[in-house]
Amino acid sequence: MNTLVTKLDHRCVSLTLRQPWITAMNATKAQLSTVPPEPVIPSKKPFKVELHGGKRYSWCTCGHSKKQPFCDGAHKTKAQGLSPLRFVPEKDATVWLCGCKYTNNPPYCDGTHKQDFIVSAPLHEQTDS
Repeated sequence: MNTLVTKLDHRCVSLTLRQPWITAMNATKAQLSTVPPEPVIPSKKPFKVELHGGKRYSWCTCGHSKKQPFCDGAHKTKAQGLSPLRFVPEKDATVWLCGCKYTNNPPYCDGTHKQDFIVSAPLHEQTDS
């Protein structure tokens, strides 16, 4: 047991901390995983976008952004462990950015959205919360 003594206005206050209280508090802590969450699927088609050479973009990797295909910071609360993919195109171009978030060539679409595991998966519905 630990005893804590503090003086307040010339009065002594004694507080005893018991081990069972500390153990009970530690038992309620959530287990944390080091595995990042899986992205949700906001679209089963790619997004056609105009990119400007030299400009930095942040492509959403979690699927929760309301500004698809780009990041709006939603991963900070809805998909902790996932971060946007930041990239700078060399020149102006019209490109297709992945909407399903499972491309093997991020941020660009590689046709993964045509595979059965994406076709049969449910679309993520955006919420206001």
